[in-house]
Amino acid sequence: MNPSEIILELQELTATNKKGVEALYEAETNLAGMELDLDQTEAGAFISATGSIAERTAIAKLASAEARFQRDLAKAQVNRVRTKLRTIESAIMAQATMSKLLQAEMKL
Repeated sequence: MNPSEIILELQELTATNKKGVEALYEAETNLAGMELDLDQTEAGAFISATGSIAERTAIAKLASAEARFQRDLAKAQVNRVRTKLRTIESAIMAQATMSKLLQAEMKL
């Protein structure tokens, strides 16, 4: 691999990393919205339910199952974006190492 290829690869990885940071923000924002929706759905169902505390809690959990599922999907998306960002950062470090090795070879 020659120096220009390494530089090009580093530029591409850096650009992808910047997009990933924005994607992480969007995923975290979506997760926050889903958590708010879950809290509102569960609290509303609990308040409107009748019976003992245990019955009301069970009814609220059942009523908010779909919101909980959507929240869990949003959490998975955040984790996926974070994993991809770590992979990109590892690739950047690998390219930087190759660059240093190539530079050391050139000095010899």
